[in-house]
Amino acid sequence: MHRRRRTALILSAALVAAAPLLAACGDQSHPGAAAVVGGQRIDVSAVQAKVQDVRDAQQLSPQSEQLIKDTGQLGRAKLYDLIVDRVVQRAADDAGVRVSRKEIQDERGRLVEQAGGEEQLVAMYLQQRGVAPDQVDDAVRRDILVGKIATAIGAANSPDGQQQLNETFTAAAKSLDIDVNPRYGAWDDKKLELGTYKAPWITEVSRAEEPVEAGA
Repeated sequence: MHRRRRTALILSAALVAAAPLLAACGDQSHPGAAAVVGGQRIDVSAVQAKVQDVRDAQQLSPQSEQLIKDTGQLGRAKLYDLIVDRVVQRAADDAGVRVSRKEIQDERGRLVEQAGGEEQLVAMYLQQRGVAPDQVDDAVRRDILVGKIATAIGAANSPDGQQQLNETFTAAAKSLDIDVNPRYGAWDDKKLELGTYKAPWITEVSRAEEPVEAGA
């Protein structure tokens, strides 16, 4: 089997259960914006739409009550995802790596087989990563990009390699001059954290054939 490194992104239920969903509105400097990243707005409405997609999917799950309870900071988590999508893209641009639609489809197909079916894969992303069905491809794309960035910069599958990868994303984050609406908390470039949302989104560089790392 072709082996390549990739990084799993984690939404920790233990952490997101700590606080209620934040109601968001713009501050005086960026009315209606949840954040400004690289000079581009992330509107509150965009965050709310992501949250609603997840909540709608959770409501249809047999574990709906527990899923909702475990994702109390879902608004912050979805903004976090939108921010790090742009951080990863900046790092990918700097490293000269791209992901094709075919690569996303191929990787999703591999994950479906690994999970035992499309329904099982979608349920896993919802339950363990707070990702709605229509957000799975975006999560897969980001995982692939992170793995390619790790390869491009020579970050080995080791603590030192992890540190090197983290430093790469910290540099990308700093270059984007991330400004977050205080209602969501403050962004920390060095720790790659948003307010009290401390779930690490880069946890290990693993091999493609290993199970998806989806919980903390």
